[in-house]
Amino acid sequence: MSKPFHVLIIGGGVGGLTLAQGLKRSGISAAVYERDRTPTDRLQGYRVHISPTGSSGLHECMAPELFDIFDRTCGSPNNAVRFFTEQMHELLSFERELVQPTDPIARHRSASRITLRQVLLAGLDNVQFGKTFSRYEERDDQIIAHFEDGSSARGDVLVAADGGGSRVRRQFLPQARRIETGVAAIAGKIFLDTARDRIARPLLDGISLVAARGGYGLFVAIQEINGGAIGSFGANDPAFAGAGNLFENTRSYLMWALSAKRAKFGIPDLESADAPALAAAASRPMTRWAHAFRDLVDLSDPSTLTCLSIRTSIPVAPWHTGRVTLLGDAIHAMTPYRGVGANVAIKDAVRLKRALTAGSKRDLIEAIRAYEDGMRAYGFRAVQNSLRAMHQTVTDNVPGLLASRLLFRTINSLPPLKRLMARRLGEE
Repeated sequence: MSKPFHVLIIGGGVGGLTLAQGLKRSGISAAVYERDRTPTDRLQGYRVHISPTGSSGLHECMAPELFDIFDRTCGSPNNAVRFFTEQMHELLSFERELVQPTDPIARHRSASRITLRQVLLAGLDNVQFGKTFSRYEERDDQIIAHFEDGSSARGDVLVAADGGGSRVRRQFLPQARRIETGVAAIAGKIFLDTARDRIARPLLDGISLVAARGGYGLFVAIQEINGGAIGSFGANDPAFAGAGNLFENTRSYLMWALSAKRAKFGIPDLESADAPALAAAASRPMTRWAHAFRDLVDLSDPSTLTCLSIRTSIPVAPWHTGRVTLLGDAIHAMTPYRGVGANVAIKDAVRLKRALTAGSKRDLIEAIRAYEDGMRAYGFRAVQNSLRAMHQTVTDNVPGLLASRLLFRTINSLPPLKRLMARRLGEE
C-alpha cells in the first residue's frame, strides 16, 4: 500500500486551485499558500476563455456540484467568432454551431476570472492567504517552504503555481526566463446595462477580431452575466470590496483590447498612464476606423482602462527532476493572443494530479518526471503558437496582412475548410 504524502502548492491561481481540487478529490493531502487575498493582476477583472480541454479538466478535478455551479455561472455562449477589417468589413465568421462541440462537458465557456476563483476555492480546507514564498530547502526526503512572515511548511512535493513572476522558479530554474515582447495592449470595459443600445450589433454577438493596417490588433468580446448569483458564487467577492468597477462581477459587459508595439502608443511609460492618457492613446490609431470600433473607447468606464505589457517565456531545456515542479505561467507564460493560457494551466493541473495519484511516495520522482516531459512539450508548443499569433496580429507587413485577408475570405467561402478551422479555434 502506498504511503500518504503531502503536496505544497505555492500560488492560488487557476492552475494551483484546480490541482488542489483534483488532489482533494483523489484523496491526496495538499495545502495552498497564496500571497494575496486580492489579486494584484488587473487581468482578474476580465473574462477568461475556457476551452473544451479546459472544461474537461475542470470537470475531472472538481466535485460534480462545483462544476455544475461553475457551468451555471459562465456567461451566455457567444453566437459567433468574426474577423473584420478596421472598416468593419467581414472577412470570416464562425457561427456557434461550427465552433461549439455537442459534448455538454467539453465545450467552450466564457468565465469570469473572479467567479472561477470563487468556485475553485470552495470546499478547500487548507488555503492560507498572506503567505509570500521566500525560499525552499530539501531535508530528510522532504521539502520545506519558507515564507516572509517567518513561518514554514513541510511536505513531500512543492508545486510552483505562483504565476509568471514565480519566486519558486527563480530558485529552482534560475536559467528560465520570461521576456518582454515589445508589445502592449490597452483594454477597457463597457457595461451593457447603460450602453448596449450604443454598440454596433455585430459586436454584441460574440467575439470580434481585427488585424489592422499600421500594426494594430483589436479584440472585442461580450460577457453576458447569467441572471442572479448562485449563493455566494458569481456575486461581488468581498475580497474585492473597494477595488472599483474593473472587478465588478454582476453586470454584463463588453471588453476590448487594442494591441500594438509599445512605441506606437506614444506614451513612454504606459503602465503608469492615467485613464485619459490611455483613452487618447487607444483612440489615436483608430481615427480612420469604422465608428463602431472608435466608439468603444468613448463608451468605456474610465476606471476600467488599463495597460497590459505582453510577456512570454523562453523554452527551457529539460532539467533534473526532483521534489519541486511547476505548472502554468510559472513555467510557460504565454501571450494572450490564442486565449489558451488558463487552459494549458488546467491541463498541467490535471496531468500532475494524475501522475501524483498513480505514484506512491517511493516513486514520486518518476511520476513528476513523466508529467514534466509531457508538460514541456505541449506547454512550450503553446508558448510558440501564442507568440506567432501575436506577431500576426500586430504585423507591419502590409502584403502579409492583405494575403491573410484573402485567405480568410477564401476560407469563408469553402465550408469544409471553414469547419476544419473552426474546430481548432481556441484549442491548445
